[in-house]
Amino acid sequence: MFDALADRLEQAWKKVRGQDKITDSNVKDALREVRRALLEADVNLQVVKDFVAEVEQNALGAEVIAGVRPDQQFIEIVYNELVKVMGDANVPLAEAETAPTIVLMAGLQGTGKTTATAKLALHLRKEDRKALLVATDVYRPAAIDQLVALGKQVNVPVFELGKDADPVEIARQGVEKARADGFDVVIVDTAGRLQIDESMMGELKRIKDTIKPHETLLVVDAMTGQEAANLTRTFHEQIGVTGAILTKMDGDTRGGAALSVRRISGQPIKFIGIGEKVDALQPFYPDRMASRILGMGDVLTLVEKAREEVDMAEAEKMQEKILSAQFDFTDFLKQTRLLKNMGSLGGVMKLLPGMGKMVNEEQLQKGEEQLKKAEAMIGSMTTEERKNPDLLSNSPSRRKRIARGSGHSDKEVSELVTNFQRMRSMMQQMGSGQMGFPGMGGMPMGGLPNPFGGGNPFGGMGGGMRPPQPGYRGYQGGGKKKKGGKDKKKKGFGNL
Repeated sequence: MFDALADRLEQAWKKVRGQDKITDSNVKDALREVRRALLEADVNLQVVKDFVAEVEQNALGAEVIAGVRPDQQFIEIVYNELVKVMGDANVPLAEAETAPTIVLMAGLQGTGKTTATAKLALHLRKEDRKALLVATDVYRPAAIDQLVALGKQVNVPVFELGKDADPVEIARQGVEKARADGFDVVIVDTAGRLQIDESMMGELKRIKDTIKPHETLLVVDAMTGQEAANLTRTFHEQIGVTGAILTKMDGDTRGGAALSVRRISGQPIKFIGIGEKVDALQPFYPDRMASRILGMGDVLTLVEKAREEVDMAEAEKMQEKILSAQFDFTDFLKQTRLLKNMGSLGGVMKLLPGMGKMVNEEQLQKGEEQLKKAEAMIGSMTTEERKNPDLLSNSPSRRKRIARGSGHSDKEVSELVTNFQRMRSMMQQMGSGQMGFPGMGGMPMGGLPNPFGGGNPFGGMGGGMRPPQPGYRGYQGGGKKKKGGKDKKKKGFGNL
């Protein structure tokens, strides 16, 4: 997401790069590129005008900071304005004083509303909040069945009365059941339409008046661009919404929705959907999103992903193995699977500061393929061979057997073993010294092996990776301290 916008903004930085200071003339050229970038990203026209005016005023009035280049200073000004436009801070989901918290989900058909309902339930379950889903969409074929199936997938119960019942009555009884059975949250999935119409709005109003929700969340397809903001405003004016969930943020979206919703509708984006899987829902943090847009990565989100997947005791054992050169093929397999659980390789790379621009899609695809091949060859090894890679270094017959079993050539298996041994030696030397993936015990980014020779499949990135320069406040979440940030370092994430 935002790749096109980020590329366009890169042209703006070039206008002031190499200059002694920000002046009226060079900032005009840069702002012209910023304006084009935002318009091409389908940001609302009024938002673009206000944004550019604010950036220009702040840029021309900015004091020259010693040691900070004009382009870095300009990027920081744009970053601060991006955060401001998207809402300054994360707005968490409401929590009622007396359980249950009632959440009403609304939206048009095709936005992923039912899936978003299940994703939200799973997100709450991870926070130890017991949720109940209520299926009131009696119009769309199989809508109730879909929610029931998703509920089983995320291990959250679903209340339904069939497709012949009145949606208002289903919602009322669902809330009563949640209250009687001691649920913390009840999420009511409602019917959508292909477009806003009187009957849909009327039904939503009746449901809302009956259950009196603490949150009314509008689910909006991010690929609709600035129209998402207009849609949120219309729903808010007619039924009153407390926030939005932007879905399909992982698609070919240009970013206009994220940059327009808060300013045009007045309502915050509370969550974003970043994939089809039920765990692909994230709270929306304006500062983190601004960092991603400007290619600064999003380390805090990466840490949170890692915290969900990494067993800290296991991570400490892994670090000990690395430092003593006992890291084996079984450990390597665990790490690649951990990486998969955190998302695609490309998705993880983009969360690391500076990495988005350093690797292209072709390199990422090649890296994914190579990891799959390595996994297949490791799968053909015996338990003893995985634990003791030295056995393979001295036995051509073992390597031939593995090649036959995995469907690869003897040469590929030999290269895997050779490069693994080289990587293990390097990890021992650098294990605790450089930036590493969470849970990888300090394994350097450059340590991701290319099992088929030629060094790192990502062009030697990592070891020589250039960290964000002064003025890039966004690379640490906007320079703001996050609650629990110190604890994360104590638990083994300091090498991020």
